[in-house]
Amino acid sequence: MGFGSIIAAMISVAIIILASYVCSNGGFYMADGLANSVIEMQENKNEMLKTEIEVTNASINTENMTALVSLQNTGSTKIGDFTYMDLIVTYKNESGDLKTIWIPYQKGEIRWTKGIIVPDLINPGIFDPGENMKLQIWLDPSDPIKNSSENWFLVAAPNGVKASRYFSR
Repeated sequence: MGFGSIIAAMISVAIIILASYVCSNGGFYMADGLANSVIEMQENKNEMLKTEIEVTNASINTENMTALVSLQNTGSTKIGDFTYMDLIVTYKNESGDLKTIWIPYQKGEIRWTKGIIVPDLINPGIFDPGENMKLQIWLDPSDPIKNSSENWFLVAAPNGVKASRYFSR
């Protein structure tokens, strides 16, 4: 009977050591995952701090309901994936109703597209620091904009940095 209790104690100690190992290994895995998340969040914040865009001009053609917007990249980050840029327009229509619409990139009747980038010597097709870019926006011609100063649009870069401006017809 003496060996039975010793064997039971050894098995109990082995189970406790194995459980401790599994729990500590899981804790190290979770701490590593949390540390990687914090590092990625800091990298995203750092990229946002280095990104800056400015709206330099905006005009609208009421005949075909298109707007032309000029942007300047005043930060130090280049912007290349325009499909992830958001454009939101808020305006009063002819009947005086306030409309807010999100305009997708190159899809549908109401859309926006990237125009020319000037000067585009380095990284052609990418909106580099110091460059100017034209955006062309197609709005709904059946719901024209009223001539007022209560029209506004916002453009947001893929990392969340945004610029906005009021415009009139």
